[in-house]
Amino acid sequence: MRTALIFIACFQIIGNSSAEMFTALVDMEKLLQTEGQVTASLDSYLRLEDERLAKLRHIRDSFVRMHRVASSDIHSYLANPVNAYILVKRLTTDWKTVEMLMTAGPSETAKAVITNLTDLSTHETFPSTEDLSGAVDALLRLQDTYKLDTSTLAKGLITIGRKGDFGRTVNNQFELSAGDCFELGRHSYSNNDFYHTVLWMQEALERLDDEQIKTANREEILEYLAFSTYQRGNIRHALALTNELLEIHPNHPRASGNKAYYERLLYKSSSKKRGDEGDDVPIDEAITESMNVLEPKEESERDTYESLCRGEKRISAETESKLVCYYLDTTKKPYLRLTHIKVEEAFKKPHIVVYYDILSDYEIEVIKKLASPKLKRATVQNYVTGDLEIARYRISKSAWLKGEEHEVVAKVNQRIEEITDLATSTAEELQVVNYGIGGHYEPHYDFARREEKNAFKSLGTGNRIATWLNYMSDVEAGGATVFPLLGISVWPKKGSAVFWYNLHKSGEGDLLTRHAACPVLVGSKWVSNKWFHERGQEFRRPCGLKINS
Repeated sequence: MRTALIFIACFQIIGNSSAEMFTALVDMEKLLQTEGQVTASLDSYLRLEDERLAKLRHIRDSFVRMHRVASSDIHSYLANPVNAYILVKRLTTDWKTVEMLMTAGPSETAKAVITNLTDLSTHETFPSTEDLSGAVDALLRLQDTYKLDTSTLAKGLITIGRKGDFGRTVNNQFELSAGDCFELGRHSYSNNDFYHTVLWMQEALERLDDEQIKTANREEILEYLAFSTYQRGNIRHALALTNELLEIHPNHPRASGNKAYYERLLYKSSSKKRGDEGDDVPIDEAITESMNVLEPKEESERDTYESLCRGEKRISAETESKLVCYYLDTTKKPYLRLTHIKVEEAFKKPHIVVYYDILSDYEIEVIKKLASPKLKRATVQNYVTGDLEIARYRISKSAWLKGEEHEVVAKVNQRIEEITDLATSTAEELQVVNYGIGGHYEPHYDFARREEKNAFKSLGTGNRIATWLNYMSDVEAGGATVFPLLGISVWPKKGSAVFWYNLHKSGEGDLLTRHAACPVLVGSKWVSNKWFHERGQEFRRPCGLKINS
């Protein structure tokens, strides 16, 4: 736009002159001055065009460089959540910058190219702003759950491990730019999450100083950082950041008012002793990654859940010593007689067991191939209405497979029935689930509680009596199935399965079976569920006389 205005000004100068310049030498001399103005305007135009094209070239080069690396090993590249976030951001926020730069040029060819690409972006192959928001949420979720350092995470380095051994590091060839960090901070700010806003705006500020081609605006970073720092309780530092902003932009529309407000708060606080009645927020609290003003005095379910996700041991040595491993007795099961099924107890009561080598690689690939075209955003059941709906606490995609769709699905169903002694005729179809960037399912029950009157009503088969969960992939880091009330974690192992009863024999729900799927830190997680219902199990698992029998 600026380049076009320069040329318009030149044409106005030329257009306003009369057609009698050739009649006098003195007027011809004026033409030399006009020519000088035209030359200067051309220089300005070319300089601005060079700057515009340099920005486009820089973005294009980064696209090519990242695409080349990603294409060499797609699975490993996308297994890193930082790479996944960068990919989504490139095709959303960065792409808008490309469109703006291309449409700013006068070239009809450029306009044709951008029109063609804009048409492409309307198709599903381009991520949406919702996808970007989801990728940001995922990265912040992983940062909190696994206690990832902001600076290290921005470098693309993910420290991983299992069962308390978080010592191995996944390297990465790409780092987050200042602009990438700014987007993470801005997203946090829009959700009133000032804790993460401060962390990521500080990182953006530090990275901006090292960038030759700036990917973010210092004024914007300082404004977000100053206000979020104030919200976190550090008024003195918020004032210092605001003063820095005013040095860059003395007439900033909001900074002057904020400065006066912070100064009044500091003056008011300095006239009292700390802790006096009527004190405002503390003025010198350090902003650290461990700081959490909402942290309860007693450990919450979320604390336990996240601790188990990190592989921290929560079960007592005495309880663990009573758990055993054994081979399933298949002598009375003709279908399983030639198999050797390894079983590991994860907990005694409720009885949670892990079966090993249940699915073959071939069966897993067939199930994944059948499910992939059907995958849709996973839903949860509204306990009031009974309707299925999307929820932020369950991030994954799922599909349902009938036994008659393929002989492999039918065989897997029969194998599960033989092992559990439960009828699959009234069970739900095999649900296949894939967890993407930071995919998770927060603590929940599989069974319907008493207040959930409409749950599973349409099935007409009663409550969910038991859960069978197949692990169809190894997960490099994260992705455990955890039981917060029991303090145990079950880690994904390709081909294995975990099984437990959701209901006591009396039909009452077992509250201790509350469980969660931890966020996938590195890699991809595939699972499949088989939920058994009460109908059809009357003689296979008879009712008990006591509530908790």
